[in-house]
Amino acid sequence: MWTGRLPTGIDRVCLAYLDRYGSRAQAVVQRNGVFRILAPRESDRLFGLIRSGAPRFRRGLASLLPAMLATSVSRADGRGAVYLNIGHTGLEEPGLPEWVERCGLRAVFLVHDLIPITHPEFCRAGEDERHIQRMRNVLACAAGIIGNSQATLTDLEDFARREEVAVPPYLPAWISGNDVPRAAPAAALDRPYYIIVGTIEGRKNHVLLLQLWRSLIERMGSAAPRLLIVGQRGWEAEHAHAMLDRNPVIRGHVRELGNTDDAELARLIAGARALLMPSFAEGFGLPIVEALQLGTPVICSDLPAFREIAGDIPLFLDPLDGKAWERAVLSFVEDCPERERQKRLMRDYRGPDWQGHFAQVDPWLAGLPPLGMQRNSDQTVRQYARAARRG
Repeated sequence: MWTGRLPTGIDRVCLAYLDRYGSRAQAVVQRNGVFRILAPRESDRLFGLIRSGAPRFRRGLASLLPAMLATSVSRADGRGAVYLNIGHTGLEEPGLPEWVERCGLRAVFLVHDLIPITHPEFCRAGEDERHIQRMRNVLACAAGIIGNSQATLTDLEDFARREEVAVPPYLPAWISGNDVPRAAPAAALDRPYYIIVGTIEGRKNHVLLLQLWRSLIERMGSAAPRLLIVGQRGWEAEHAHAMLDRNPVIRGHVRELGNTDDAELARLIAGARALLMPSFAEGFGLPIVEALQLGTPVICSDLPAFREIAGDIPLFLDPLDGKAWERAVLSFVEDCPERERQKRLMRDYRGPDWQGHFAQVDPWLAGLPPLGMQRNSDQTVRQYARAARRG
């Protein structure tokens, strides 16, 4: 909100939780090891600012800060209240487990992925160590963990096994995006096109597609299909950025669309010959869900998370097999048998939605054990918290 960037996938999950629980919640502001619990009135004002959107956010937050500072507290007797951390915010702070314990809270974390640990080469330098600290803190103090997929929770179980600690009670609950219409009007371009949706970062493997499109354009010229890239620029993707900025061959054939609203994105997905997702690692895959809901075929990497959320509908390929991706792209320009197979299967596809998500989460939260009956003893929490601080 402060920078005016569009919400990412994790941001959208946070906003969905705010919509669900904000009216009966207090805000916890965490920054640089400082924890402040806002009073109910200031919490409501902050939640309202977040929901109002970026244009009003900076001025509104500046006017709210004095009241936030005057009425907030660093600790309180939570009496077993649930502390929800949905976006990994502040999870690496060494003092988090002890703060949760001092305030008498039942901490619940939504874990989105362990990619910085399993695939550190695709993340910023040092992000692997920060994420290890995050997951150590989660395991040290969580009363419960929500996973956006079973694939993510399996990675967390593997991490816990290596750390030789138990995993708290957990719930796999698929996340959702914004409501996707069942039949969006399809965008029409001057020739067939494909689309990839997501932040332009190393693990999304945009380079494979850009190199593929360069080859197609050199051979086919103006008959080559178009490629639309929808997503803001991220990290560890200098090669992809350089190709987009300076490669003259793909200019005019590959379009980078950094800011696209939900309605326009639905139109673009609906008109594409296929959604392309050649990622090396993912914890979920909302663009795949949105494409299948809109009736658009999917060509994607063979990842556990993708198979979990999409079953056998997509065409699964090795993210390193450029020739296989080229064959698939060329065949999907026409109504090939594989594309028709997906179209048939998609008629019965029903993607996850927030109503279904919270139908799982609400009773699970209500059934979490009260303080004093949780998995870890207080002594175990303190010991593991100290170990987490030492790294």
